[in-house]
Amino acid sequence: MNFHWILLRSLRKSSVLSTSTTTGGQTLWHHQQPPNPIHRLILLRNFAYSSAEEAAAERRRRKRRLRVEPPLYALRRDANTPRPRPDPRLAETTSALVGPRLNLHNRVQSLIRAGDLDSASLVARQSVFSRTRPTVFTCNAIAASMYRAKRYSDSIALFHYFFNQYNIVPNVVSYNNLVLTHCESGNVDKGIEVYNHILANAPFTPSYMTYRHLTKGLVDAGRIDEAVYYLREMLNKALGADSIVYDNLIRGYLNLDNLEKAYEFFDELRERCQVYDGAVHATFMDWFFSKGREKDAMDSYRSLLDKGFRMVPPTSNVLLETLLKHGKKVEAEALFDHMLGDHTPPTFNALNSDTFNIMVNECFRLGKVSEAYEVFRKVGKTPKCKPFSMDLGGYNNMITRYCELEMMDEAAQMFAELCGKSLSPDVTTYRTLIDAYFKMESIDDALQMYKKMVEAGLRVIPSYANKWFSKLIEKGMVLDCAAILSKMYERDPKPDSMSYDMVIRRLCQEGNLDTTLNLLEQMLRGGVGVTPTLREYLSEVFGKEGRLAEIERLLNSRLPSYAAQGQSSGPPRMGGQVAPPYVPQSGPPRMSGEFAAPQMQTPEFPRMAKQSPSQMGGQMQPSGPPQMAGQFAAPYMQPSELSRMAEQVQPPPRTVGQMQPSGPPQMAGQVAAMHMQPLAGQVQPSWAPRMEGREPTVQMKSSFASRMDGQVPSVQTHPPATPQMAGSVSAAEVQPSGPPHVGRW
Repeated sequence: MNFHWILLRSLRKSSVLSTSTTTGGQTLWHHQQPPNPIHRLILLRNFAYSSAEEAAAERRRRKRRLRVEPPLYALRRDANTPRPRPDPRLAETTSALVGPRLNLHNRVQSLIRAGDLDSASLVARQSVFSRTRPTVFTCNAIAASMYRAKRYSDSIALFHYFFNQYNIVPNVVSYNNLVLTHCESGNVDKGIEVYNHILANAPFTPSYMTYRHLTKGLVDAGRIDEAVYYLREMLNKALGADSIVYDNLIRGYLNLDNLEKAYEFFDELRERCQVYDGAVHATFMDWFFSKGREKDAMDSYRSLLDKGFRMVPPTSNVLLETLLKHGKKVEAEALFDHMLGDHTPPTFNALNSDTFNIMVNECFRLGKVSEAYEVFRKVGKTPKCKPFSMDLGGYNNMITRYCELEMMDEAAQMFAELCGKSLSPDVTTYRTLIDAYFKMESIDDALQMYKKMVEAGLRVIPSYANKWFSKLIEKGMVLDCAAILSKMYERDPKPDSMSYDMVIRRLCQEGNLDTTLNLLEQMLRGGVGVTPTLREYLSEVFGKEGRLAEIERLLNSRLPSYAAQGQSSGPPRMGGQVAPPYVPQSGPPRMSGEFAAPQMQTPEFPRMAKQSPSQMGGQMQPSGPPQMAGQFAAPYMQPSELSRMAEQVQPPPRTVGQMQPSGPPQMAGQVAAMHMQPLAGQVQPSWAPRMEGREPTVQMKSSFASRMDGQVPSVQTHPPATPQMAGSVSAAEVQPSGPPHVGRW
């Protein structure tokens, strides 16, 4: 027994204060001597731990021990016993974001931050054919970015592409993005169908974000009674009272001038939630101001302040915007000062960069530039507050405002201060400054900023790159453009073919053929297509200079592909690789063309049950190394060359365009002779028709073809291992004969 308890028990026996005996119905008390004084120094413990901190420390210690020491059944597990298969209906967790899949996710996210949504979508869609398949988080990221860019049809199409066609298991965020996209595009009924599908098939319940999107969409559509129904559904599912859902309903009734009903829901919110979002008060204030009831609006604002809530930045920002919108700048400045004084990170963050942007933009709107800079530098005055550490968003806003007023010296000063801190300028920062310098006709400054952007390794969107190259070429800086292209070539994705085209043509016009050959070699090594018109133009220019054989030798040479060097962090990009476009639609996604296989028709939403893990991991992958659509693309050949090759080599017995019942379904656009039109009523996304309105590219020599020296190529007339979508190939494919995995990478 523990010595402490033995001592405590002995002290208890010696410290008995009195004893009672009962004789003849009377109780006689016999007082003994006073207790030992040492007993007063010993405190009796009624709990296992002396304090809550000690108990919490013990709980953390037990949790660490459970994490470090594996359970006994794991130690006794037989190594040959197969692990239990996970439930195929459950989506992946964040533990899947490791290794190459994390690199792919980061690459897509960097393209999204750069604003190049088409390239981000291309990389994500190509990766479903590789061993590095995208996680559900990567799919959600690109779909959400399409929604933020108001490209609703592309966002819906991406959902069907990833989760219906290629069986990636969605999570609740995937469905919430789809519901929000349908509601914002005005198709609320489709959003309700998604909600009903979650209830019927998903292994999880809708989240409060689902009800936020549904109620907002129904209120905007004038169907407020249905919005009330979904509010009750949320409460019945024990999700709790959400302030934003109530705010949507209150805003709907206020728009109908039904103040009594709005107050009824507000009282219900206060009963269910003690600390509610101040956005509800901002809704009442905005409606009162619009009706000319300024006193009622300010009374609602003061009633919120009297409660003494520590408001989070989104709530305070809404109140700031409402006050400034209706000319209450004094109250807005007082609220801003209060937020600065209440900012005590890491305990509590009372404001963010959006708070500063709201106040700074108001100063710029009123023409008070110096005051805007003072607001940007403002700090709190309370003893415990800490100054806000400005992030990149705040600096970008100041630079943008200065550039709008053509105050380039102040903008350059903010840029230098940004670079001096532990922050890195992003694509938005450089793009704003470069456009402003070109607008001010400061070409040298624009060129220097463009070089800094490329040296920083940031992605330059082809549309902006072509615009900047054209302006630099007009000023006679074509050699600088060639140097920038060479620097951009070192990173993936490679520059656009149009950028190379305009620079090469201007170099040829100036007679700089050696630099032209260097850029052309970069195009061939990087897998950038050469258009037939550019090929003819180069042959004509070099022929006039007597160097036709040199250019033809380069165009027909077998250069090693840049992608084979392994410098890309995402899915491998091989020469001639073409992304499989898809066709978004409201109904079941189907393949374009009259020969679509019936078994490929999928329901409106992903099937959540009766799927094995092998089905979820990509059912179209061969047993060998995975091959992406068009990964080992052969060089483009003219029809005359194809006919000459067909005479030399005996083709297989199959004919072009013939359907094989036993093989995989052949889609439209797979062979040039089978050009199918999309189904009627389908909406093409903006990035789907890759070959429409553009010249077909000439793929010179792929890395696969460079390894097939000595073998005679033959015309490919059978469907590849991975089916391609409509429009993925613009001409007949030529692939070397031989074993399918020669030159395996």
